[in-house]
Amino acid sequence: MMQSQLPRMKLKQLSFPIIGRRLSYGINLASLASKGIIHVKDKVFYNLNSYELQQHGANAIITESLSGVPLVIRGNVLEGASTISKTQFNKLLKQVTTHISSISNVFVHDGTIGSSPKFDAKVRVISESPTAALSLSNVLWQTSSRAVSHDSCPITVYVATSIGAGVAESIGLGTQGSEDGFIVGDIEHSLLVMCGKAFSDKDGTKEALAALSGPIISARGGLPLSARLLSLGNSMVLLFAPENVVKSCADKLVSADAGVVLSSQGIATLFQNGSSCGSNLFKPPVANILASFDSTGSIPYVSKLSPGQAAYHFLAGYQNGKFLPAYCKGPTSLDPLDLAIALLSKLKENRIPSYLVNVGIEEKSLTGKDFIKLVESCLSKNIPIPPLQTKASDLLQQKYKKFLSDKFQQLPDELSSF
Repeated sequence: MMQSQLPRMKLKQLSFPIIGRRLSYGINLASLASKGIIHVKDKVFYNLNSYELQQHGANAIITESLSGVPLVIRGNVLEGASTISKTQFNKLLKQVTTHISSISNVFVHDGTIGSSPKFDAKVRVISESPTAALSLSNVLWQTSSRAVSHDSCPITVYVATSIGAGVAESIGLGTQGSEDGFIVGDIEHSLLVMCGKAFSDKDGTKEALAALSGPIISARGGLPLSARLLSLGNSMVLLFAPENVVKSCADKLVSADAGVVLSSQGIATLFQNGSSCGSNLFKPPVANILASFDSTGSIPYVSKLSPGQAAYHFLAGYQNGKFLPAYCKGPTSLDPLDLAIALLSKLKENRIPSYLVNVGIEEKSLTGKDFIKLVESCLSKNIPIPPLQTKASDLLQQKYKKFLSDKFQQLPDELSSF
């Protein structure tokens, strides 16, 4: 994993004061200079808490929550050819760092994606807006400033709230910018640029951060998955499901956000689940649930899967005629086939049983309490769940085979279907 790289620029001597906590091992002038912030008129405020940021003008409640802000990620394997070139990205980056350098006060916040120190991705946010810093601090898990400063490949996020669509046009992005702002990331160099009001698009922000953190977490031995955690009593269940199913059982979810890290230490969510306090690392899940929607009746109501079958159906992500590889809706730099193989390994290693649930029987979506009851029945040793048989129609099996063979050159023999 390469460290963040910026366009070459001459570094200047910095003399402005840095105000914050834990300065003995925190940020220093050279570290900001290495991020392209070569001159600041007044002060740098470092790792301020929520109250302190509000004292500097941050809005405690973001009154305008956005969605659908344009998101462009270089290195997105699902997108194919990047819609932004390296030259365009570097040009944008230079304009943003130059802009932040010219602002009187700069706000820096450190955090992590995932809260397990061994399998997380460190993040440093640099912005001219206390509101943006507060917003990002509510997304990231807390960590020590030393952890970020000494990390081999931290993600750097630049937030320039007063730069808008005009900049996107000036570097040739055209309509990929909007009046509300835009988000552009470079996975290879662990860099993220957010302009305008884009920081208030929480879903877009998390999608971008998840995409950038994936290779880092994977390189450290964690498995980043676009899944949720169901909390059933003292047990955690790994859940891959359509959004309507997810929303219907929100009260049982550890976090409403998609994104978990499965590792040898257990399982953790990528982002804060409402509180930055307490442990976010749980024991390995007791079951893996793959919820598929099929209204044709070709897929049984519920079936037990072998690890190879679970990896196969995870890779396909079948939803009523369409396929969503690895159940991932956002950008990613990780090959879904690699994720499926890694998931297969984790299921075997931790002896996690897997179940395929058809939530579309008779064209009715199984949601809410009925879905939870079905999941609980999968966990009950008193109710036997039959293994997945060849009930699936030849037509459906052919659709699976065609999609996967077209999308992926060769599937390992262990990834079996029906």
